[in-house]
Amino acid sequence: MTASSAARPLHVLVTGGGGFIGGGIARALAAAGHSVRSFSRGEHPGLAERGIEPIRGDVADAAAVLVAAEGCDIVFHAAARAGVWGKRRDYERSNVLGTENVIAACRALRIPRLVFTSSPSVTFDGRDQEGVDESAPYAERFLADYPRTKAAAERLVRAAASESLATVSLRPHLVWGPGDPHFFPRLVERARSKRLALIGSRECRVDSTFIDNAVEAHLAAAQRLAPGSPISGKAYFISNGEPLPLGILLGKLLFAAGLPPIRKRVPVKLAYGLAAIGEGIHRTIRRRSEPKLTRFTVRQFSTAHWFDIGAARRELGWTPRVSIDEGIVMLKASLAERPRTAAPARG
Repeated sequence: MTASSAARPLHVLVTGGGGFIGGGIARALAAAGHSVRSFSRGEHPGLAERGIEPIRGDVADAAAVLVAAEGCDIVFHAAARAGVWGKRRDYERSNVLGTENVIAACRALRIPRLVFTSSPSVTFDGRDQEGVDESAPYAERFLADYPRTKAAAERLVRAAASESLATVSLRPHLVWGPGDPHFFPRLVERARSKRLALIGSRECRVDSTFIDNAVEAHLAAAQRLAPGSPISGKAYFISNGEPLPLGILLGKLLFAAGLPPIRKRVPVKLAYGLAAIGEGIHRTIRRRSEPKLTRFTVRQFSTAHWFDIGAARRELGWTPRVSIDEGIVMLKASLAERPRTAAPARG
């Protein structure tokens, strides 16, 4: 969605506009000449420098969402409680109630388009996913509250599609690249502290998504989205379309940070047992921090996850522009310019 793609610059709300994906969407829209408003819980002073209006608030606050969405033509809902550890009610509040509030604001203010950032984990039940497409059902059981509440939120967004509100849900898998504040810093931290190992002996292939490709998929979806359009009410898997054995993928990311590939492997049963013990200890002493290893993480990193992105190519008119190897070069260059990017994550 570019400035030239519309008769006039659009007024856009991006929830989670201070986050990794949401921030990328907000910056791309502002650079294209649109009027962009970010709604996030934290302070993100860098947004204003990009011409983005920052509003601080919580998507679980219906009144605040309504105020933030006032006067907007389209909403990108990227705000979510991520991670795989925490209180169930916190995930419900941010991911489910927050999504209900965004939908309600769109309806009340007659905003005709809503683009939702979902997750492939909504279909993950702990088993391999190889060449999975959008015909895959939602999982019947979930291994963590994050995928459970994201599935509930996606259901709400898809059900909200109507003659007056067009909605579309995107499921980008394992997003990485310059500016990643979550996955990549944690990977680097664990590699440097010698606490990183592959789980299991199988070479499971895994999809990933370079950040620019994830952002462009959202913009492409917005471009095609309108009440009554054929993509309204649908969900799409998004990735680079380059599934790699997990060890190789992680090795490429570590190479960008100047670190060697992972050599150590831990049996799945051992890792799962250690994760269960760690979770039990955390619950017993009521620690709020995430355990070093969770059962969900063990399942994620010991199974295959790659998806058929043909529907996104055909129906969104989108294709991943930056290859994994090109993205690694860009990531490495960004780390050379800003060494702190690779510093250990805190919290």
